[in-house]
Amino acid sequence: MFCVHCGTQIPESGNFCVSCGSPVKRTSAAPQAPPIPSQPPPAPTSHSASAKCAWCGNPVDAAQSSCPRCGAAVSLSGAVAESGWAQLPARKDMAKLQFGNSFCQVEGLYVPVADMNLAPEDSIYFTHHVLLWKDPQVNVTTMPLAGGWKRLFAGMPLIMTQAQGPGHIAFSRDLPGELIPLPLQPGQAIDVREHLFLVATAQVQYDWFQTGIWFQTQSGNDTETHYPIGMFMDRFHAPAAPGLLLLHAGGNIFVRHLGPGETILIKPTSLIFKDPSVHMALHFERPSTGFSGWGFWSNRYLWLRLTGPGRVAVQSVFEPIEGEARNITNFSYATEQRW
Repeated sequence: MFCVHCGTQIPESGNFCVSCGSPVKRTSAAPQAPPIPSQPPPAPTSHSASAKCAWCGNPVDAAQSSCPRCGAAVSLSGAVAESGWAQLPARKDMAKLQFGNSFCQVEGLYVPVADMNLAPEDSIYFTHHVLLWKDPQVNVTTMPLAGGWKRLFAGMPLIMTQAQGPGHIAFSRDLPGELIPLPLQPGQAIDVREHLFLVATAQVQYDWFQTGIWFQTQSGNDTETHYPIGMFMDRFHAPAAPGLLLLHAGGNIFVRHLGPGETILIKPTSLIFKDPSVHMALHFERPSTGFSGWGFWSNRYLWLRLTGPGRVAVQSVFEPIEGEARNITNFSYATEQRW
């Protein structure tokens, strides 16, 4: 099989050209034999086990520029800044990702859409407000979630919605940004900040946990508790079989791998996801001279400290932290630095 755009030979199981990244176009017609070369063809190149896709972990040949499994750019060394951040691996518009016997096609750039072509034996689940359109034969049912009262008070969805093939079904967050395909290998898990989840395959299990990141403000006799990254975080886990998770975030997406004990300070509302091995805590910075009151926003910075090892991702669009400028009277474990 050969790429129709650049002519590079593609493995029969590949979904993307390993040279230019174009999606593979398969037809029912028998493929035409390639022209007979004037010289003997070179020996086939074997895939190097030492080269892996930085995004999904699929073994790839060191000379390939796009992963044949997930479509992500393979050569990322030139895209990593000196600070260690790398932009989300690029995928072409209309990139097609395979899961089971089904496909997900990412369509559009400004407000992207995830178009799923579900096989009869495959199913997905999603939050109900992201459904854009579907074929009539796609069966949609509800999936109740545990801890309903806690989820209700935290502003999280009380139910997930399931869809069973065959047929097409599409999803959109109805906001500008990027779709983030996260392939999960067996045994792999990822923690996601609330309200960023779009859709996941049935092989991915869903759970949630308390973040333990909070601070309290006081106004008169009233005390209010604030959660900079939300009271809860979503955890997605692929226990036995590979799965696909889709997130939606605003602006541009940047990913960084933290080494053991390595830390980074980020705006709490910029967090998209992290590996479960990455530890979280609050961090305050303020001047050691002049005004010392915690109530003056100009004299304090509130950060989320992330400590490796593991992968973290942030978005360039983030919201102000509610209560940050008020008088902070109590908070979860935090580090502090004075200028």
